[in-house]
Amino acid sequence: MVVFKRLAIGCLCLWVSFSANAVQVTDELDLGGAVRVNYGWKDYANDSKLEFELFRVDVNYQDDGLFASTQYRWYEDMDVIHHAYAGYRFNEEQSIQLGVTQVPFGLLPYGAHSFWFSANYYLGFEDDYDAGIHWKYDDKTWRVDLAYFFNDEYADGARYDRYSFDVAITDESPYEESGQLNARVERNLTIENTQHKLGASLQYSQLDYLPTTDTQVAGEDTDGYAASFHWQVDWAKWQGQFQYMYYEYDMPDSNRIALSAFAYPFEIASSADVLTLNVSRSIDVDWGPITNLNCYNDFSQVFASGEGLEDSIQNVTGCAITAGKFYSYIDWIAGNNMWFINGPGVGVSNGPTEWSSRLNINVGLYF
Repeated sequence: MVVFKRLAIGCLCLWVSFSANAVQVTDELDLGGAVRVNYGWKDYANDSKLEFELFRVDVNYQDDGLFASTQYRWYEDMDVIHHAYAGYRFNEEQSIQLGVTQVPFGLLPYGAHSFWFSANYYLGFEDDYDAGIHWKYDDKTWRVDLAYFFNDEYADGARYDRYSFDVAITDESPYEESGQLNARVERNLTIENTQHKLGASLQYSQLDYLPTTDTQVAGEDTDGYAASFHWQVDWAKWQGQFQYMYYEYDMPDSNRIALSAFAYPFEIASSADVLTLNVSRSIDVDWGPITNLNCYNDFSQVFASGEGLEDSIQNVTGCAITAGKFYSYIDWIAGNNMWFINGPGVGVSNGPTEWSSRLNINVGLYF
């Protein structure tokens, strides 16, 4: 695997030396990708380092009404599918996709501006990709999405190597996604030079109980649901995002459920309210190769209550920097009881918690 990564990066360097743009193979087919490095410093661990973070390949196809898109990623410790779907565009407003496609829920395409996303991402409700069929209608005033997903992108809850956060099979919580319905509607309107996007989303999911040989807890097939309301405002160079979400998994004899992504399983509260408040400002500059800064503060809080549960908070302050084909993030992430910021999970408590912070710098070349 290490040899393959080095070969892939070497091929990328040769590719980029000829062109910094996506390669147009034919009039219908484009190839592109990215390579990124990452530096992280933590106030709760002595392991600061600069390291390879990602190499990815993008393939996009479009011919008359047919289209397809796929993206595959190689990280330092795993390689995963991001998305892979084919579709047909009936007209300018309507299209359908089949494959591993983005789940239409909440703020799209993202409910954050930072490299770190919001708490919704770590709960499986932001930038999530599953295997199914997705119908979309968008006339620039109204957007309506309806989708059915047969399972997660790998149809395997015991596989922890994945980009999207999905329900996971563990000894303590052996469940797997086995069917999901999504509906989303959004109204786009302009009032006095201010653009508003107001929308609502619903999700109903089914879970299979798949005990392992070491499972010590009783269970049964169950289900879950989620609902959200979102509002995005764009005025001049400013953008504001608001989202409220409630989710609940009907877990027998437990107030936790396991998820996994990036090679690790962890637990979240089986039900919670989630609040997201984000603001950003785009600044055009002329600093040598740097042409734009997008500075932001993204805040999200998970409100969980019950035995062994506790609120989780995440706040990200930073800037995204555009310089030619390079796109970089400088983020200061602060969190309390939050996964990836020294917390045991999301909305769960395994003892006393305290605020933790980390500096994250991600530099990427996109071609």
